[in-house]
Amino acid sequence: MEQKVYKVMRGAGAANISVGVITLVMGIVSGILLIVTGARLIANKSKILF
Repeated sequence: MEQKVYKVMRGAGAANISVGVITLVMGIVSGILLIVTGARLIANKSKILF
């Protein structure tokens, strides 16, 4: 009975770690994309007409 509990806890821990890593990577990627697109806008601001 105790082994089942430990297996379930191990699976839950592994799932939490994997979701955390995926969330971290997605945050870093989205931040980089925002910085790149903002830099492009600043670089080409003289070409924008209103």
